[in-house]
Amino acid sequence: SLAHSKQRQEVRGMTSNTTTTGSVKTHTVVIVGGGAAGISVASSIHKRDGNIDIAIIEPANRHHYQPGWTMVGGGVFRPEVTSKPMSEVMPKFVSWYQQPVTAIDQDNNQVSLGDGSSMQYKALVLAPGLELNWGGIEGLEEALGSNGVTSNYREGMASYTWDIVQKLKKGRALFSQPPMPIKCAGAPQKAMYLSADYWLKHGVLNNVDIQFHNAGAVLFGVADYVPALEAYVEKYGIDLNFQSTLVAVNGPSKTAVFRSTDGEGNSQDREVSFDMLHAVPPQRAPKLIRESALANEGGWLNLEDDTLRHKTYTNIFGLGDVSGTGNAKTAAAVRKQAPVVAENLVATLRDQPLEAAYLGYGSCPLTVENGKIVLAEFGYGGVLQPSFPKWINDGNKATRAAWWLKAKKLPTLYWHGMLKGNEWLAKPAKR
Repeated sequence: SLAHSKQRQEVRGMTSNTTTTGSVKTHTVVIVGGGAAGISVASSIHKRDGNIDIAIIEPANRHHYQPGWTMVGGGVFRPEVTSKPMSEVMPKFVSWYQQPVTAIDQDNNQVSLGDGSSMQYKALVLAPGLELNWGGIEGLEEALGSNGVTSNYREGMASYTWDIVQKLKKGRALFSQPPMPIKCAGAPQKAMYLSADYWLKHGVLNNVDIQFHNAGAVLFGVADYVPALEAYVEKYGIDLNFQSTLVAVNGPSKTAVFRSTDGEGNSQDREVSFDMLHAVPPQRAPKLIRESALANEGGWLNLEDDTLRHKTYTNIFGLGDVSGTGNAKTAAAVRKQAPVVAENLVATLRDQPLEAAYLGYGSCPLTVENGKIVLAEFGYGGVLQPSFPKWINDGNKATRAAWWLKAKKLPTLYWHGMLKGNEWLAKPAKR
């Protein structure tokens, strides 16, 4: 009825107001982080109960569609399509605090902000992403952006990657991958394949010595997709170096130092000259998490694998790259995680059992050439979890349809679907 509708609006109006007591504000749900995970989960919570009072704490002015940076580095996307003002994507139903979080007092349900204020909550969602540890490789940060040293992981630098690729006619191109876990484990390879494809199509591939230096022991963590990738490695003549970790870069001398480890654990450093270096830094959880009681032994957020609730604090949930769960850290994982967190958080607020389960889904569209993608979809333990029709995801084969999906459809689905709580192909499993 109209009266009932009006009453609902009044209730919503009351619950969405900020309660201030001195410098302490109160919200029912506080979300730390306004990236893909934070905004998606806010929208999914709101979709389930529009009366829940939600705050997002996020200091950034701009929101980035990071899966697009690989495509910028391959000359496919323009940089400007991968970024929007944060004010445009921040949901209107949340209270947005443009501050950093300086501390979390999980025992007293309170977070501290950079302006000295505090915020109390009934439920907390932690989605601050991860930290790119550029300082973990000696000389890398100073070298970036000149002398052929680049990284698609650095905001604004994918355009430089594309510039180097176009200009390189001969020489040595190095691509590195640090120890796991990292954001989008396929991205270091994606940059390499797109570069090699460009050199092939422009008749200079035979003059370029391509080396892939991977700190890990395998080409890709899910064995089913390795044969398809190995075929492209052979096609492009790529020299694979496993258990080879980038430890130092000298930009002016165009040299990189790699630490190789053998089966017995003995290590040896060797210097390699380059004309191009696409470097990926080691990665870790933000200090706020990794040096707190909320972290597991590896420093990541200590969550239950299925419910995404904290293992110790029952009113704290997490998702996205900060999570200590064993899934791939991708935007596709967030797409599946957000509805699970939303359902379980709402159940917690209502003192109901947690029924939604996350099965570890992640997706990695491996851009093996301009126009074709091997679409890897898998969950915990590398179990295949195909969610797209066979004409898009044809087992472990590279397809043009998967390229169409990533290049033409996924950006729109990200901006206008996932961030707005439209849970496409993301229904939670049941516990």
